[in-house]
Amino acid sequence: MNVRRSATVLAAVAVVGAAPPAAADPSPSPSQAFPSALYGGKDPKFDGVWRQSLALLAQDTVGVKPAAKSVEWLVRQQCADGSFAPYRADPTTACDAKTMVDTNQTAAAVQTLTALGGHDAVTGKAVTWLKSVQNKDGGWGYTPGGASDTNSTSVVIGALTAVGEKPEQVEKGGKSPYDALLKLALGCDGDGAGAFAFQPDEKGKLAANADATAAGVLGTLGKGMLVKPGEKTKATKGESCEDPNTPERAAANGAAYLTKALAKDGHLTSALAGADPQPDYGNTADAVVALAARGDTGQAEKSLRWLEKNSATWAAQNGPAAYAQLIFAAHATGTNPRDFGGADLVKQLNATGPAPQTAEKTRAADEKSDSDSGLFGVWWYVGVCLVAGVGIGFLFSGRRNRQQL
Repeated sequence: MNVRRSATVLAAVAVVGAAPPAAADPSPSPSQAFPSALYGGKDPKFDGVWRQSLALLAQDTVGVKPAAKSVEWLVRQQCADGSFAPYRADPTTACDAKTMVDTNQTAAAVQTLTALGGHDAVTGKAVTWLKSVQNKDGGWGYTPGGASDTNSTSVVIGALTAVGEKPEQVEKGGKSPYDALLKLALGCDGDGAGAFAFQPDEKGKLAANADATAAGVLGTLGKGMLVKPGEKTKATKGESCEDPNTPERAAANGAAYLTKALAKDGHLTSALAGADPQPDYGNTADAVVALAARGDTGQAEKSLRWLEKNSATWAAQNGPAAYAQLIFAAHATGTNPRDFGGADLVKQLNATGPAPQTAEKTRAADEKSDSDSGLFGVWWYVGVCLVAGVGIGFLFSGRRNRQQL
């Protein structure tokens, strides 16, 4: 019998007919700025649905069942037309023309809710909306009507694939998403050979973009954010660039570009105007996933080792989406995310939001076990007191403090 529980029972001796204390209120404190079901503590105005989707998808990937209220929060963010906005503080209020919905949050939610299962009506409406805002070039912009970009088009392809659609058959004006991506793929001349651009510049020129290239490789492969470790292929380092006239060729070119960009230091670099170049942890993780999706595991594994050694501070600062990206990268390379350079990414992700259902079940089992053992202890004490002739009743109450996952 637990020593603390024994002390509680002893303290209750001679207290007859006392009412049990109220259970602790599990609801968030009034000072909490954001819903308790939401992962991460930063303002969700621009990325609430995105980071929630990544967090829940990452949990599902490693066999952790997300908290029911967190899944419900994500579902309730959907507008009546099927789209998702980054964050709706009051989901009971209908979306209107001022609600800033976008393709990225919507496509991410589709990928996650499809993986979790049981949300066909939600994902079906979302895909219908995505098709309705497809551009005439076959691609998607971040917001409806915006110029197509590689990242948005690729994340929508991931959503289409997740629900069983064939992206090449989703057309607008006779153009598919792959047609849009091929127009954003650079040729084989210059330093950016083989890369993808985010969008054409004002003059219609394409500039290599590592982030867009990682997304473009996944998109042209018809993959989403989550990929299984693929069969190893020949290394793309030094592989000749060829005209990107097919999705497969564009993916090979893009992978070769990423391999070359990663080879020097093991990571991609972010260079903001007026700032010194810094390691780009998030895009490096995305590049690992992209390379692994194609089977280019050599550089993918090297860069993952770099992330294991160097990404802890970045992930802690950026929260659930960052932990999810690292889990996706680990999963894609067959690495255990629970032993990521000595860190448990799953535990760290879980700590940024509500305890997952698996943890809730564990706590429930513990409580039942404690209750059973506590009952035995109570009657043992009753027997002692009866033998002593006290003849009083006992009240047993209280809960052990438990550390949440």
